[in-house]
Amino acid sequence: MTERSIPLYQLAHARTGDKGNRSNISVIAFRSEDFPLLLRNLTVERVSEHFGFRSPGLVQRFVLPQLFAMNFVIDDVLDGGVNLSLNLDAHGKSLSYYLLAMEINTSDK
Repeated sequence: MTERSIPLYQLAHARTGDKGNRSNISVIAFRSEDFPLLLRNLTVERVSEHFGFRSPGLVQRFVLPQLFAMNFVIDDVLDGGVNLSLNLDAHGKSLSYYLLAMEINTSDK
């Protein structure tokens, strides 16, 4: 079987927030039948690796199966927080957009 991948944004949308030096990113599947694929691909390890250039601390995943969603809480990823950072792009929506660009392996779909 040939490995095929697509960007996450074709399967889901995201909501985000930040508080201090912590980002909270929720990923919600557009279709319930794609949720198992997201669960297999969006692991704590992969999300941590995807944000590696930001040197995240603890990454936690909370699964919300009735909503076909998961919530990632990522510590130490905001350059100290909105009030301490001079980097405006490191906050809120820009991090969710970056996560939505992650490639998802669909060969086992």
